[in-house]
Amino acid sequence: MRHGKKFNHLGRTSSHRKAMLSNMASSLILHKRIRTTLAKAKALRTFVEPLLTNSKEDSTHSRRLVFSYLQNKEAVSELFREISKKIAERHGGYTRILKTGTRLGDNAEMCIIELVDYNENLLHIKEETTVKTTRRRRSATKKTKEKETAETEAVNEEEPVEAVSKKRKKASKKTTDDKVTETEEIREEPAEKEEEPSEEEEEEEETDKKE
Repeated sequence: MRHGKKFNHLGRTSSHRKAMLSNMASSLILHKRIRTTLAKAKALRTFVEPLLTNSKEDSTHSRRLVFSYLQNKEAVSELFREISKKIAERHGGYTRILKTGTRLGDNAEMCIIELVDYNENLLHIKEETTVKTTRRRRSATKKTKEKETAETEAVNEEEPVEAVSKKRKKASKKTTDDKVTETEEIREEPAEKEEEPSEEEEEEEETDKKE
């Protein structure tokens, strides 16, 4: 029984399968993208990505190792001259599979397999998305700054309210003090009037003295 065996033979013998994958890998390196079935693309991805990793070290040993798989001098020279410079900063994941639907004859799932660093359209889209994310971060910082400014304004607004309440208390104290002084003056005025005699009383006293 074939339980747990995930290796896809693709309906071919071992020699046929290796020859097919080496031809597909060399055409992918030369043309940067090819159209094939989904099953073959998945098998090709596991075949070609270790070769792309080996191309980062440009030595005689790595060139001979890659040539033993590809058997194509043009593909090897293209890989070590141009592609290795493009993928120097990438740590794996050199290929991308894009599904394109099914084939008319046998309804097989078709796809395009390509090198990631040679699809300029998707690279531009990724750059735009990275710029948008940075703008979002800046907007988030602006929101935090706005919150901080709002808090400071609220604190500043609270301070005048306290000052106004203090002024009102002082004004109320002044009014109470003024009222107290007014009542004391009113109480003192009758005593002053009693001490100072009127003109009529003075005239009567003068007449009494003359008599």
